[in-house]
Amino acid sequence: MNLPSSGRDDVRRTNADDVFGVLRDEIVSLDLIPGTKLSEADLARRFGVSRQPVREALIRLNHQRLVLVRPQQATVVCKISAKDILHSRFVRIAVEVEVARLACRNVTDRDLNALQHNLDKQEKAVEATDYRRFHTLDYRFHRLLCIAARAELIYRTVAESKQYVERICLLELAIPERFATTYQDHKAIFAALVERNSCEMEALLRVHLARLNGTLQSVRAQNPEFFDD
Repeated sequence: MNLPSSGRDDVRRTNADDVFGVLRDEIVSLDLIPGTKLSEADLARRFGVSRQPVREALIRLNHQRLVLVRPQQATVVCKISAKDILHSRFVRIAVEVEVARLACRNVTDRDLNALQHNLDKQEKAVEATDYRRFHTLDYRFHRLLCIAARAELIYRTVAESKQYVERICLLELAIPERFATTYQDHKAIFAALVERNSCEMEALLRVHLARLNGTLQSVRAQNPEFFDD
């Protein structure tokens, strides 16, 4: 597999960036399941690059706790940590409740139109049972809330917290009725934002994020081999 050459729009991207992006997507989507061994030499051949950018990509994935780099031993895809997931939920509730308050104060018609457009796409993804597409739109929805709050930089914190739950969310979203529930949550959150009802929006976000508890229990029961605690 040869990586695409950089064009004018991404001249600053490196081979390490590209290897990192592909491997991260494969880990998060569970194309590379927890416990999978990764060889620098094999990956270098696969991507048509030297071992240095592969090493750099693996170090970045290690920092995100998606792989475990062990000197003189095989690098492996990390198992899922329930502790990390619960910590992520705590951070997201604290951050997104404040986002809700700011969004109700600062939202514009343009923001509402963007959110409605996103919800329309979510509905189509639900109808098509396209959970991977829905997962992408879910991310975009929460980013749009941060934009509406005039706090887009805060989305970095949200995204960093979400990375710990992506794998279990994708496993759960593979069940059609589960991402239909998420879609209904998003619709209700949007309706509260339209009304500028920050108390209602905050309450809905708390319920929405608390669903992670049930998701964790369900996925862990079905895939215990994916977890390390």
